[in-house]
Amino acid sequence: MVPTNIGYSIREAASHFVRNLTTSIGAVITIFLSLFIIGLFVVGSSMVNAVIGGVEAQVTINAYIDDAASDEDVQAFLGELQGWPNVKSVEFKSKDDALADYKKTASSKADATISALDGENPLPRSYVIEMDEPSQVEGTAQKLRDSAEFQQIVDGGDVEESVSYGREEVGRLFQVTGYIRIAAVVLVGLLTFVAFIFMNNTIRLSITARRREIAIMRLVGASNGFIRGPFITEGVIQAILGSALAIGALELVRNLLLPKLQAGMPFFNMEIPFILHLATYGALVLLGVLIGLFGSAIAMRRYLKV
Repeated sequence: MVPTNIGYSIREAASHFVRNLTTSIGAVITIFLSLFIIGLFVVGSSMVNAVIGGVEAQVTINAYIDDAASDEDVQAFLGELQGWPNVKSVEFKSKDDALADYKKTASSKADATISALDGENPLPRSYVIEMDEPSQVEGTAQKLRDSAEFQQIVDGGDVEESVSYGREEVGRLFQVTGYIRIAAVVLVGLLTFVAFIFMNNTIRLSITARRREIAIMRLVGASNGFIRGPFITEGVIQAILGSALAIGALELVRNLLLPKLQAGMPFFNMEIPFILHLATYGALVLLGVLIGLFGSAIAMRRYLKV
């Protein structure tokens, strides 16, 4: 598949590109649209993963402590919790802290409810546990329930009720996010396959239009590598031009559209590291070149009988 004469291949590819400008532009546009759609979907999938990661990161375990538990036991278990695997951080929330949070999140009727308590604070102390891997929340919660030290300080003596993380909601969350990630991988693969089919057909049309030229070259004894070179080179040139246009369009999306989208939904974290954009652009160029190479080679099999 490697051209036997690179200089000749480049000159002929450039000449073919200019002589068949309409077909060449059509091929470049096809490659551009295909790679742009793939790139757009990859960026969109990365944004969805960023949003999912932000939602998953908010999954925490609240472990409620009995009022009768001594401060020494509470602090001792706090230190033990901080050393557990999958525990990123542990915040101790006092009764006053819990009441302050209640006032912030409760409705306008909260003041009346608090006044009716006559200065009493019924809210328990608690540990707020943040995890390194939120998807492993069930394992961490079960370990907490099984802990003999926690059972000694648990609120009301009911271990099950004192460990709260929204089990059903969290289970559904991770199930849905898992489906979204699988769907993203499948769709990117499908789009890549469709792009290959489109580009292969475009290259095939270009080669078919010059089938007489190929036949004459075979009659005068030109080798398959010599004949194949200009077509493969032309396919690579078209792929590079299409990739460049796709990258330019994606840069416009990144600089103009994404900031507005993030500003419109500030409660979601859609920020994507720039290194990921660079990796996507590099992958698009590589994908375009590979499709141009293999598309040209496969399309020419009929004429070269290799």
